[in-house]
Amino acid sequence: MEGQAEVKTLLELIRSCATDLPKDVEAALHQARDRESGAARKTLSAIIRNSGLARRRSVPICQDTGTPVFYVTCPPTADRKSIREGIVKAVRGATGSVPLRPNAADPLSGANSGDNTGVNTPPIHFKEWGRDCVRYELLLKGGGSENVTRLYTLPDARLSALRDIGGVERCVLDAVHKAQGNGCPPYVIGVGIGGMADSSIALAKRQLLRVIGDVNPDRELRAFERSMLVKINSLGIGPMGLGGKATALAVKAARQHRHPASYFVAVSFGCWAMRRGAIEVEP
Repeated sequence: MEGQAEVKTLLELIRSCATDLPKDVEAALHQARDRESGAARKTLSAIIRNSGLARRRSVPICQDTGTPVFYVTCPPTADRKSIREGIVKAVRGATGSVPLRPNAADPLSGANSGDNTGVNTPPIHFKEWGRDCVRYELLLKGGGSENVTRLYTLPDARLSALRDIGGVERCVLDAVHKAQGNGCPPYVIGVGIGGMADSSIALAKRQLLRVIGDVNPDRELRAFERSMLVKINSLGIGPMGLGGKATALAVKAARQHRHPASYFVAVSFGCWAMRRGAIEVEP
């Protein structure tokens, strides 16, 4: 019975993420609209109206309901197999009841599982803590924003990017310029600096869970985030790539140690429909 209750709780988390834009994201969209004019202002107004309708009618914000990506923080003694099974059950249930668009296809045959589950799907990332409860964080990651992900190796002669914060900046600006409107801006942009190729991308994507107005405890990266947001919004790409001031709502960066022979920079994009949420489940 306890397991069934947890599955039901997770299903409601998925429903909430799919249908209700986080308050901080919606507030940032309102602020961005107030700074725009012409087509950019109309575009953001339509996005805000759409989000309000989705919340009131409890229907998905976007027809691409994304891939459910789970970040689970649990005690060392937690039964990870049971947690994984509960998540899979909740995703299957949400596919039919929310509903979520079936977004899990076999890469060779193209066959769709029909329920958003499959090999390594949904992605589930675990870490431990000392508290006696399980925290579930969910990111519904759209395909358009995922497709514009970029991974760079520094130094990069093409960008004149060296192995320093200036080189990282060049990578981020290049990634945004390449993305244009293909990932549905205004974006939330996650930046992962260092690590290995896969861990750099994972670190960048995890930054998308951060609240728009949070303050990076790393002083150097805090300055980097603020500076990058100004520079990105000076590119003129604008909402949905139609031109304007609001290309990004926020930039979120983190760093990790790297091998001396490697210097990776990953850039992950969240579309304007930044669907994320969290819940803690007591034992």
